[in-house]
Amino acid sequence: MIEYEDMYFLLLNKITDIIKDLQEVQQQAEELYMAQEDARIVE
Repeated sequence: MIEYEDMYFLLLNKITDIIKDLQEVQQQAEELYMAQEDARIVE
C-alpha cells in the first residue's frame, strides 16, 4: 500500500525548505542593493 502520508510530509518539508531558501536569497539581494552608494528606495 502506498504511504501517502510519508509522501505528503516529504513534499511539504522540501517546499518549506525551498521557501526559506528563497527568503534568505531575497534578503541577501536586498542587502547587496542597499550597500550600493546610489541605492534608492522605490515605492
